[in-house]
Amino acid sequence: LPVIFQKSPHHPHSEETNTGPLPHPELQTGVTPLHPSQSARNLGVVLDNRLALSENIAATTRSCRFILYNIRRIRPLLTNYSTQLLVQAMILSRLDYCNSLLAGLPASATRPLQLIQNAAARLVYNLPRDSHVTPLLISLHWLPVQARIRFKTLVLAFQAVKGSAPGYLQKMIRPYKPARSLRSATTGRLIPPPTRAATRSRLFAVLAPRWWNDLPVEVRTAECLSTFKRKLKTHLFSVYLSPLP
Repeated sequence: LPVIFQKSPHHPHSEETNTGPLPHPELQTGVTPLHPSQSARNLGVVLDNRLALSENIAATTRSCRFILYNIRRIRPLLTNYSTQLLVQAMILSRLDYCNSLLAGLPASATRPLQLIQNAAARLVYNLPRDSHVTPLLISLHWLPVQARIRFKTLVLAFQAVKGSAPGYLQKMIRPYKPARSLRSATTGRLIPPPTRAATRSRLFAVLAPRWWNDLPVEVRTAECLSTFKRKLKTHLFSVYLSPLP
């Protein structure tokens, strides 16, 4: 699922930057009025009426906390490596599921997920809660939550550029093609959205080109997905997790 849904002719229109609840029609069955729910679950994702994803973040946090509690109970019987495999399969997979929907949210909104990842890293090495987590993430080669969200969004952008993404995603991405033969034509840039549209917008069509153009040229011009993922992860590590002195 790509970040925030685009407007279509079949859905109520609203301003791209407006996160207030959409108006709803008054419905009733016979004489009984039907009241809309404040949230709904779709493909395992809890969508609230403001698309703030706060309820989905809370639900993911609760499920991960319960799993960490159970792993912690058997931690004395596990090695560091087996604990890492358990955590990656049962915790990181939940943090990554549909996480491109969280693109554009501030770090304060995704902080509960980051705290879960921090707790998971400490559990792998069986360290106390006050242990510094950055060297643990570097050792485990785990990108932090905000970087994982950006990683997923940029992978979708790469697939859209290469034509392997669904058609509706490809239509949101426009490669930059100068009128004349210029050096910039070979740098793999995308046409950015208008400045007005980019203000506080979480649309894939807005965020993806902006984040894509911020990448180094050698990342943007990768030929295959595996190479792009490898170079992108290395780049994001340098941005989000500076090497320890």
